[in-house]
Amino acid sequence: MKQILVYGDSLSWGIVPGTRRRLTFSQRWPGILEAELLRTGRAVRVIEDCLNGRRTVWDDPFKPGRNGLNGIEQRIEINSPLALVILMLGTNDFQSVHQHNASHSAQGIASLVRAIRRAPIEPDMPVPEILIVAPPQTATPTGTMAEKFSTARENSAGLSAAFSSIAAELKCQFFDAARIIAASAVDGVHLDADQHEILGRHVVDPVKKL
Repeated sequence: MKQILVYGDSLSWGIVPGTRRRLTFSQRWPGILEAELLRTGRAVRVIEDCLNGRRTVWDDPFKPGRNGLNGIEQRIEINSPLALVILMLGTNDFQSVHQHNASHSAQGIASLVRAIRRAPIEPDMPVPEILIVAPPQTATPTGTMAEKFSTARENSAGLSAAFSSIAAELKCQFFDAARIIAASAVDGVHLDADQHEILGRHVVDPVKKL
């Protein structure tokens, strides 16, 4: 059985837009990915490591533990052997407490890729392949998301292109989720259940190739 680690934030954790509830595993895109791969005869297990508010490499000034770089090498070691790591981060890099642009976030992704590749796995275990997924652009944030993501859409302009460039530079696979899904109209940030369904099914082919 091959293991796949999804390393992400609330978009992959499956928060229900406008609430603090969570979609079930079978509704979240990592669960849909696993089900589709199993259905096609692939013996896989998808492991979720998704934390609300996680940045690529920056701290949340109000909540501890949201820096995605901290501890990622140990997470690779814990879950080894891994065939693949899927990185879907970046949305929280553009919270209003930060003044980052797409290039900064892409460099954050690059730091995560390098950390994954230097993780202290056992000698007979493979260094996992890496698939970088660019999240959809934040829409007009509403409700509790309004202030937190007030500048996100403007600051994240060009994120997919920046992630694609970094993926090519570091010889990672790339998938642009922004081409097929969009942030919920309910809060402007998270994903509705139907968008999880679309993403989970569309990621199957690039994962199968890896």
